[in-house]
Amino acid sequence: MFSMGCIQKFIRSAQFCALFLTFSVAVLFVFPGHLNAQSGSNSQGSGAQSGSQNPNQQEAPPEAGGPNGSTGPYAIPKKTEEPPPPPVEKPKKIEGMPDYSIHVDVPLVTIPVMVTTKDGQFIPNLKKENFRVFEDGKQQTLSDFKIEEAPITAVLLVEFASTNYYLMYDTLQASYIFASTLKPQDYVAVISYDMKPDILVDFTQDKQAIQGALNSLRIPGFSETNLFDAVYDTLDRLDRIEGHKYLILISTGIDTFSKLRLDEVLKKVKTTKDVTIFTMSIGWVLRNYCETHNCTGMSHGMASYGMSQIDWLQADNQLQTFSKLTGGRFFQPRFTGDMVDAFKELAQDIRHEYTLVYRPTNTALDGTYRKLKVEVVAPDGGPLKIRDQKGKDVKYQVIAREGYTAKHTVE
Repeated sequence: MFSMGCIQKFIRSAQFCALFLTFSVAVLFVFPGHLNAQSGSNSQGSGAQSGSQNPNQQEAPPEAGGPNGSTGPYAIPKKTEEPPPPPVEKPKKIEGMPDYSIHVDVPLVTIPVMVTTKDGQFIPNLKKENFRVFEDGKQQTLSDFKIEEAPITAVLLVEFASTNYYLMYDTLQASYIFASTLKPQDYVAVISYDMKPDILVDFTQDKQAIQGALNSLRIPGFSETNLFDAVYDTLDRLDRIEGHKYLILISTGIDTFSKLRLDEVLKKVKTTKDVTIFTMSIGWVLRNYCETHNCTGMSHGMASYGMSQIDWLQADNQLQTFSKLTGGRFFQPRFTGDMVDAFKELAQDIRHEYTLVYRPTNTALDGTYRKLKVEVVAPDGGPLKIRDQKGKDVKYQVIAREGYTAKHTVE
């Protein structure tokens, strides 16, 4: 029994020893650095106490940065002076490649100018050196100058209302005479107006279509003559067409019931570019009747024979203003024979205009209205003298628009 008990104790002791060794080896594998760190710290602590009086003092870091030992403060390295960047080299020019530049394009200003005698005869043979153009008082340099008999683009705007037989007769006579002066290359549209404008025929080169549109003016509708509305609407349509245009207005100049006022129409006339208005006053037979029969105090309409003299003068002034602002002419034919001569002069003025082109020195695109003045001078800058075949001095007149409205750029 003793022997068996000893053997059992020995076996239990051997098992205990084996477990203990296994646990010790596992601890060494899992925590090897911890034991070393404790032993190292103990050795360093004893060395620090023996080697220095201040245990918290640490070594200064080197200038290059970083501590010498395993512990210590971080060092910020000094900023080295870097050399300046090399200058930017210009790109080499490639042969055959053009140079590009950015510039502001100022729109050109085109001014049709008529130079005629007091009798309306065209004065030819003037050159570029004979013209001076001033914009807001500053002389401009002409970049182009030409005179040519080119086809025209025109609108015939006629008053046709249920007012008076003499007025309708004058309207038709004047319209037919104008149509007879057209050439095959001309583009013409015909519009009539009373209460509102009515397009009888759009732009065409067919003279028969124009005659047919005028032949349709037989039975007028309303007695109102809304001149301002008709002019505004026509100018608004012409503003969408490129190139120079002409508005031939055959009217009494009387406005009765327009929604727009005169100042609004004049503003539209000033802002519409490349349009010349020629006005033909009608109703002189009626006016002569009023002058002799003392017609006063009656309104325009079915009783138009009762227009007073001041009303007719105001109507003439309105037509003259339309023409003057755009560089056109105002005609006052008193009889049918005078109408023929007037339209011959009108056709001559349209087909014999001097065209002046310049780039304004005022480059601002601010939408302002700028006044124009055109002068005719001798090549040496003095006054130009024109003589007839008998050697007598001839008085002449320069007809050009009074100004224009610059383009407006919205930023």
